[in-house]
Amino acid sequence: MQRSAIEWTEATWNPVTGCTQISPGCAHCYALTFAERFRGVPGHPYENGFDLQLRRERLEQPLRWKKPRSIFVNSMSDLFHPDVPGAYIQQVFEVMEEASHHRFQVLTKRSERLGELAPSLPWPSNVWMGVSVENQRFASRVDDLREIPAKVRFLSCEPLLGALDLDLHGIHWVIAGGESGPRARAMDPNWVRSVRDQCAGAGVPFFFKQWGAYDNMGRRVGKKQAGRCLDGNYFNAIPQGVDDGV
Repeated sequence: MQRSAIEWTEATWNPVTGCTQISPGCAHCYALTFAERFRGVPGHPYENGFDLQLRRERLEQPLRWKKPRSIFVNSMSDLFHPDVPGAYIQQVFEVMEEASHHRFQVLTKRSERLGELAPSLPWPSNVWMGVSVENQRFASRVDDLREIPAKVRFLSCEPLLGALDLDLHGIHWVIAGGESGPRARAMDPNWVRSVRDQCAGAGVPFFFKQWGAYDNMGRRVGKKQAGRCLDGNYFNAIPQGVDDGV
């Protein structure tokens, strides 16, 4: 288990590592940057950098973690990447179903493949399914997600790269945040205010993760100093009343 500094989860589990870029939100991927630092280092888990790898030896890890926790699945990959075999995705879901004392948060940018495979996968209440939506061009991912029979369907609007007009029908949670890192793109404060207000109007819990490298005045001050306070408040809402074992 990797304990996580990500504000909306507690731990990460990576039965797959490595990925390929698919949309603008991937441009400054932290996972790619991290993994490529170790390419060619003999014996290191990321000896092959960010090449996609199935980590079969990690499949049953959550079954050995006795304390219930929220677990972000594949923080270093995308479970629905086309190079991940459907049979392996099935195994990952079966482990999540068996480890019913945990809450699993699965996030993908590949919503079309998610839709194709969803009918063959188990959907226990402890598996929360989300899609990334960084700008309006990719809002169709929300439509794909709406068809998934997950107990909780959520959006990650991070890095938020443009204004969003969202249809939140059938969506149970929204996370939003700006981009961090040396090449971060600034987030317009009005973009995230609009997402917050759309959530309030639809009665959907809203979680503001971070401003990122730029503060609410557009000044590049770094993630720590920019913080995660939005208009004087911290937005930490998560779905309530979900019987998922955690």
